Amino acid sequence: MNVELEIKTLTEQLNQYAYAYYTLDKPIVEDAAYDQLYRELTRLEAAHPDLIRADSPTHRTGGVILSGFKKYQHDYQLYSLQDAFSREEIEAFDTRVRKEIAAPEYICELKIDGLSLSLVYVKGVLEAAATRGDGSVGEEITEQVKRIKDVPLVLSESIDIVVRGEAYLPRQNFQRLNQEREEAGLPSFANPRNAAAGTLRQLDTKVVAKRGLATFLYQEASPATNQTQEEVLAYFAKLGLVVNQHRAFATNMTEIWAFIESVAEMRESLDYDIDGVVIKVNDLAQQDALGFTVKFPKWAIAYKFPAELAETEILSVDWTVGRTGVVTPTANMTPVTLAQTTVARATLHNVDYIKEKDIRLGDRVVIYKAGDIIPAVQRVLLDKRPSHSVPLDIPTQCPECQADLQHFEDEVALRCVNPRCPAQIREKLIHFASRGAMNITGLGTAVVTQLFEKELLTDVADLYQLTVDDLLKLDKVKEKTAEKLYQSIQDSKSNSVEKLLFGLGIRHVGAKAAKILAEHFLNLSKLATASVDALSEISSIGTVLAKSLTTYFALDGTQKLLAELQAAGLNFDYLGVMNREHAALSGKTIVLTGKLAQLTRTQAKEILENLGANVSGSVSKNTDIVIAGSEAGSKLDKAQALGIEVWTEEELIKYENETNL
Repeated sequence: MNVELEIKTLTEQLNQYAYAYYTLDKPIVEDAAYDQLYRELTRLEAAHPDLIRADSPTHRTGGVILSGFKKYQHDYQLYSLQDAFSREEIEAFDTRVRKEIAAPEYICELKIDGLSLSLVYVKGVLEAAATRGDGSVGEEITEQVKRIKDVPLVLSESIDIVVRGEAYLPRQNFQRLNQEREEAGLPSFANPRNAAAGTLRQLDTKVVAKRGLATFLYQEASPATNQTQEEVLAYFAKLGLVVNQHRAFATNMTEIWAFIESVAEMRESLDYDIDGVVIKVNDLAQQDALGFTVKFPKWAIAYKFPAELAETEILSVDWTVGRTGVVTPTANMTPVTLAQTTVARATLHNVDYIKEKDIRLGDRVVIYKAGDIIPAVQRVLLDKRPSHSVPLDIPTQCPECQADLQHFEDEVALRCVNPRCPAQIREKLIHFASRGAMNITGLGTAVVTQLFEKELLTDVADLYQLTVDDLLKLDKVKEKTAEKLYQSIQDSKSNSVEKLLFGLGIRHVGAKAAKILAEHFLNLSKLATASVDALSEISSIGTVLAKSLTTYFALDGTQKLLAELQAAGLNFDYLGVMNREHAALSGKTIVLTGKLAQLTRTQAKEILENLGANVSGSVSKNTDIVIAGSEAGSKLDKAQALGIEVWTEEELIKYENETNL
């Protein structure tokens, strides 16, 4: 047998054994036999490095020391799910769905408490892996994910596909890891989720390989290759991806709730953490019809299990000022373990919340994690209240600038309205520089605080007047760091305008709304002169957001700021899909299916969107065109049965070329 064939045979054999062990949990060979074959493959690869295959299992253990994390721009928006905490909220979701879909079928899946991942396969080979991040931009963790042994390096089919899922640390591996850390005198991880996140942020990939992460994959982020979510999961399993087998179909609220209750009972017996159940409309065409809000898909919701409770004592209260001027109270408490995490602080939300619950210093209180994330006070244990307690002192002046605080009738929050409040300016600058906004690398809280204290910044426009010499005045900032930060600030000038719009911190304008507005108006100056009526007519932009925008742009300070930013050379134009309303395929719904020879799925989708089309994952009577590659299968059959126009890949490329002449 020649060496190349021997390496191929050993690789395929070892991958088959690994799939049976890690994915199917059904070992088919003794560890000693596996180790012997693995050593032989390692020997051959060392002697013939030019013959190492992309799917070699040695990629999973070899150590790579990475220099840092690179940002990864997702080809498809990765949405989060709307949370529900009661049966009534699930019923409300069902009611909303039934207004659009007469008799929906739901699929109920476990909500894995791990770290969200996106895996990109090109022609069946794992090309990239990234964290979800803000849904648009994450961090590339390809080398780390290659060390997760149940993630296939090569799929069973040579396809282009982007899949979403969760990486998690099995409970037994979590316990082993913490025991090792304790023996080494290192701090323990608070819970498996934190351990999983910390593991995937390791720059030494040997650490990732050692800790034993695992995955469950649950969604196709690229245009779907099947008709239902159940078919997607079955297809994933066929490709060699790990899917969770605990799922059920439901057609009404009784069936949904029965599954939730059954999962709650078995929750502690699982080898991994879950924090709820996800309910999705099963039919992908119906998912497309329901669509999305600014933040969430309308066809899915995540029921979160009731929060764990703990008792503790309130020691003191801090009042902090945010970028919108809202003054938020936070309780400092006796540390207590809650949902496997040590908690010593909890939000008190606002003055009305404090008064409603009559929260006082020295009170014994029951706390919980809201959505298993933010600790909050549930109730005061009045029978344990000290006899000398008095109501909390509510501040009347801003803790940062001492300006009088306002408590407006239509708000529950205390608010500092001083536009020169140092805390507000600092927080606005930090938000402006953040990844989801202008993405100025190196401009974090510590640097912003120093710039402000040294009076080098008073607003975001001042950022673009900074020189390298200015940055060198900061503590612990050397010439190389100053030059990199200066260049990052200059690079941010060329961002597409939705980044700037989000960075300005306008009330109610999140990243998604900023992109919708930018795509509609194409230019910030045009948006700044739009009326409430014109804004309200845009899909997903309501009256509240419209009024917030017009109020903001009417301010003299805003006009001055925009003029300064424009003079500094910041881009005010939208650089994405330009003028979709007048594009060649505007309003057309197009489905991609089969294997493309010249384009990747991502490239084809980008071409179609640049031509104004909406790319869907499933064929329905609303589909205008199906672009079919080889092995197109059921989608092509359905398109032909419905009389839908069918293009080849070559016709798409020709159409694009002719349109761009």
